[in-house]
Amino acid sequence: LGAARRARLPPGEMGWPLVGGMWAFLRAFKSGKPDAFIASFVRRFGRTGVYRSFMFSSPTVLVTTAEGCKQVLMDDDAFVTGWPKATVALVGPRSFVAMPYDEHRRIRKLTAAPINGFDALTGYLPFIDRTVTSSLRAWADHGGSVEFLTELRRMTFKIIVQIFLGGADQATTRALERSYTELNYGMRAMAINLPGFAYRGALRARRRLVAVLQGVLDERRAARAKGVSGGGVDMMDRLIEAQDERGRRLDDDEIIDVLVMYLNAGHESSGHITMWATVFLQENPDMFARAKAEQEAIMRSIPSSQQGLTLRDFRKMEYLSQVIDETLRLVNISFVSFRQATRDVFVNGYLIPKGWKVQLWYRSVHMDPQVYPDPTKFDPSRWEGHSPRAGTFL
Repeated sequence: LGAARRARLPPGEMGWPLVGGMWAFLRAFKSGKPDAFIASFVRRFGRTGVYRSFMFSSPTVLVTTAEGCKQVLMDDDAFVTGWPKATVALVGPRSFVAMPYDEHRRIRKLTAAPINGFDALTGYLPFIDRTVTSSLRAWADHGGSVEFLTELRRMTFKIIVQIFLGGADQATTRALERSYTELNYGMRAMAINLPGFAYRGALRARRRLVAVLQGVLDERRAARAKGVSGGGVDMMDRLIEAQDERGRRLDDDEIIDVLVMYLNAGHESSGHITMWATVFLQENPDMFARAKAEQEAIMRSIPSSQQGLTLRDFRKMEYLSQVIDETLRLVNISFVSFRQATRDVFVNGYLIPKGWKVQLWYRSVHMDPQVYPDPTKFDPSRWEGHSPRAGTFL
């Protein structure tokens, strides 16, 4: 970098050769005290909001303030996606984690429409309602304890597969579910492709996932060639049909990588957040009673002629919405995300050199007492009439 540029780097340390700060990072998360990792930088170097380290095989700047995260996320000229090698290899080089900005925007627009909005959600609600109800009954009839997170993942996976691969049979769903479980273990691991390491097992799981999805894709294309329709249109159908203004269609690798990403993100995040919301409510009986009373009042207001819940009913769930926001603040779907600097750029007055990776520590923002008083306390009422400042709720 040269002496002048090096002098403008954020405070920090690059750690051990090759390993960098990864041992300290992994040790903090394995200990059940994830905040200890960033806390060690704050303790040694002060509250500068940005720190340097060597993470996931790259020189990296850690950004831990709302203003810093907002700057990096909003500046598409100075920063592009910069996910670790392991994540890109496992989700796929043609997925959102690696594609250029313009392509990302095009595919996101194409794939968001079928899963958002009033009509889309209204169409999915009956299946979600039936799946959740049947899952709850099965757990109740089990007669003993169940692995709650495992069962939640199974339930949310059924829902997400229905949305993205509507016609998938049970054998396909089970094969996908088993592979996704193994894939997740390696998603943020170090990219060490040796026996016994999570990354190696996750690569095997990805190959199995690709094989299953390629099989479904081949069947869909063959059916289309014969003029056979499978009934409803799901995400795979929409991706097959998609074309840009020049008439270019997505190839099989692009379709599969987008599906691998969406199927993983959709069920994994939903399962974890549902688990933690349940845990927090169980630990706080008064909050549980209030959330339950709200649901019972909504159930009483539903006319006898109505089958299941509607989006109008969901909009009445004001306290439950606060519970979910507070769960997302305290737990995070993703505690950190990754960018890469395309040129020399300054954040909080410190240099991020061109080519360096940037880690945005959402969790540090959510646990900042200056942003959220008493941040370790689960308090849904903090969201009552509160609109978070830009960059403070990520």
